[in-house]
Amino acid sequence: MTSAAFDLAAIGAGLSFAAALPEIDAALEESTSLVVSAPPGTGKTTLVPPLLASRSSGRVIVTQPRRVAARAAARRLAQLDGSTLGDRVGFTVRGERSTGPSTRIEFVTAGVLLRRMLDDPGLDGVDAVIIDEVHERALETDLLIGLLSEVRELRDDLVLVAMSATLDATRIAAVIGSVDAPAPIVDHDVPAFPLTERWAPSSAPRIDERGVTRGFLDHVARTTVAAARELTGDDPAADVLVFAPGAREVSEIARRIRDASETLDVRELHGQLPAAEQDAVIRGRRPDEPPRVIVTTSLAESSLTVPGVRLVVDSCLSRHPQRDAARGMTGLVTTSAPRSSSVQRAGRATRQGPGTVIRCVDARTYAAAPARPAPEIAVTDLADAALLLACWGAPGGAGLRLIDPLPADSLADALTVLRGLGAIDDERRATPEGRALARVPTDPRLARALRDGAPIVGSRLAAEVVAVLSGDARVGDTDIAPMLVSLRGGRTPDARRWRSDADRLERLAPVTPGTSVRPGSDGSGLNGSGLDGSTLDGVGLVVALAFPERIAHRVERTVDGATFLLASGTRAGLRGPLAGAEWIVAADVARASGRAAAGSGAIIRAAAALTEAQIAHAASHLLTDRVEAEFVGGRVQARRERRIGAIPISSAPVRPSAAEGRDAVRRALQRDGLDVFTWSDSAEAVRRRLALLRRELGDPWPDVSDAGLLAVLDAWIAQELDALATGMPAAKIDLTSAVRRLLPWPEAARLDELVPERLEVPSGSRVRIGYPQHDDDAARPVVAVKLQECFGWAETPRLVDGHVPVLFHLLSPAGRPLAVTDDLASFWSGPYAQVRAEMRGRYPKHPWPEDPWAAAPTRHTKNRAAH
Repeated sequence: MTSAAFDLAAIGAGLSFAAALPEIDAALEESTSLVVSAPPGTGKTTLVPPLLASRSSGRVIVTQPRRVAARAAARRLAQLDGSTLGDRVGFTVRGERSTGPSTRIEFVTAGVLLRRMLDDPGLDGVDAVIIDEVHERALETDLLIGLLSEVRELRDDLVLVAMSATLDATRIAAVIGSVDAPAPIVDHDVPAFPLTERWAPSSAPRIDERGVTRGFLDHVARTTVAAARELTGDDPAADVLVFAPGAREVSEIARRIRDASETLDVRELHGQLPAAEQDAVIRGRRPDEPPRVIVTTSLAESSLTVPGVRLVVDSCLSRHPQRDAARGMTGLVTTSAPRSSSVQRAGRATRQGPGTVIRCVDARTYAAAPARPAPEIAVTDLADAALLLACWGAPGGAGLRLIDPLPADSLADALTVLRGLGAIDDERRATPEGRALARVPTDPRLARALRDGAPIVGSRLAAEVVAVLSGDARVGDTDIAPMLVSLRGGRTPDARRWRSDADRLERLAPVTPGTSVRPGSDGSGLNGSGLDGSTLDGVGLVVALAFPERIAHRVERTVDGATFLLASGTRAGLRGPLAGAEWIVAADVARASGRAAAGSGAIIRAAAALTEAQIAHAASHLLTDRVEAEFVGGRVQARRERRIGAIPISSAPVRPSAAEGRDAVRRALQRDGLDVFTWSDSAEAVRRRLALLRRELGDPWPDVSDAGLLAVLDAWIAQELDALATGMPAAKIDLTSAVRRLLPWPEAARLDELVPERLEVPSGSRVRIGYPQHDDDAARPVVAVKLQECFGWAETPRLVDGHVPVLFHLLSPAGRPLAVTDDLASFWSGPYAQVRAEMRGRYPKHPWPEDPWAAAPTRHTKNRAAH
């Protein structure tokens, strides 16, 4: 059987996509890359792989974004081929494999193929790769396209096909095609059966701070039961498909429907179910079996086809990863489903005939949803992706033809994580440790916890903890340790899958005899002796090895929980038994609001208790013990602080050293500027005079702007900084001498000549000159003086070697303003006549000559303007 060709006619019987095979065959004669677009359920995933296998002798690999889809597609094709699963058609997913030497078509998850390529970059023995469901823009799928495009530059015989139900075909074709020409596109469309749209908005909100509300789940269940009864009354062969955002909501809605109707066969379909239960749903039902209601996640949008569906009930919600850059964490968030996803969901009702979709929102809410989902590469943590790219030899994706580049900020954060793990060097290339971490099929931080934790707590416990953290199971009451106890003895599908994952990880864990640790009498769990792997003392240590920045200290106890401060600086709320612990390490932190977050903006959903000794072991690089000096209120104050990241452990006042004091003053100056000082009148006057010289003459006169002075602190204020550092209050510092230190020599000898402090007027008085602010680029020096004291001056005096005329504020004998001018000659010959006519009667005892430029000035022994 294994040597026979695939019978495409038999496999494609009843599948509309069979009509597109000749076009695909013709396209592959001209190109080794191809883009295929066809609606869900038409048969592209079933027919394209055997077509490619019939054109070559090597293996055909088909990637799927989910394990359940890879298993289901392999089982379906093997069944249609009449062969045993694992013979001609097989699959490989995390923790499960069914292939053999004669396997021609192998379905895998994208992650499996990515890690396989690290060991076999040339894909020896593989003639074709099909990347399915490209439209979902999963991170691993995007990376595969980049890596395979590079492989094809060396292997022009390797066929690459990108397939999807809905995709930007032209864009994908440009990426996977050759440099000279895009890949050809085969777009298979089928006439759509009529679809009836109905709207059933809920009176209860869909989402609150805790997630999907109970009221909305009740509404979806009631809507489904009512519609199912109406549908099956008219068509007993019809089934109902209900879309929920996640596995928890699937279970909640399914339970409600079961409670409301005993005549419906209610099934669940999501990635956490055992393969046998998933297969039972996908196979459909016999005519004598009761109508089915299948409650599912986005898994059934396009990855899986469920037969017999004529009605879709859509919650119009989806769950996807989202990175919180401010808190440095990524978590799953529930939002409105993109309209493209809702269209695909609705299409499941019209695959075999006319169908109906009931959307549990109103038309306005539906229209406000995003058109398409954001690519996962733009919203998720990139540590794993960055490590894989470094191992491939393309740090950060450099040189790869990716659909979208890795976002710079997210990539920078990922590279920081990898450097902390010792996984990459300064050139962003993978180190031997990084390559070892990449071979563990999990996040590199968890891989590090497995490798470093196994010699301390035992390989089994380390593997068990990592299996929990990398799996899909929800941690009840936030505490990981009791969950391990439950899983160890559990018989549920979740428990069986977890044990399988733990077994696989244990085989990858290093074994280092004699370095285990047993709990000591101090309760720390670390005293250098052996640790029995069946205990739970090391759970927190393993989590802390993975996420040292999430070590957290309780800072506030509330009625129903506590607030913790993480080493990263984030605050997060926690509810459950661990709220009483002083130290924990958070394995899962998500953005949240409401009571659960205790006003912190985040909530801890999974954690483990931790001892200070374990903290010292897992986060020694975050431990600091230093004197923190600050310049506050005009004085240097210092405290000695011990911290774990952002968490203060102890703090006590100390006397700072001179260096610590200087650094504190410098930081204050850089932060607050020169306003930390009180500028005396004399210091401000010197600064203003120098600013005018700089403005008019430039070098060598110094730049005395704030920026200029801050840039050369040591050149003018070093002595004062030392005085402040040793305890002198800022109020006692006079900056006059400090500013004068900036005077250039020998030019400094001309300071009083170029910008004198006072101006001698014809009356003999020496009037103070008001120089402009240091940051005013246009104002001129001002002299306020009584008009009679200027008699005898024909021209305006000028400063700075004649560059700057003085601006006179001319005053009456009583000191009131009369005129402002910088051109005395023009003033005497013009406006003065009007001033004279008005003032002679008011001040008859004072001279008002007709020719003031020639008259003798009046002397005033008490001129307020001159003092």
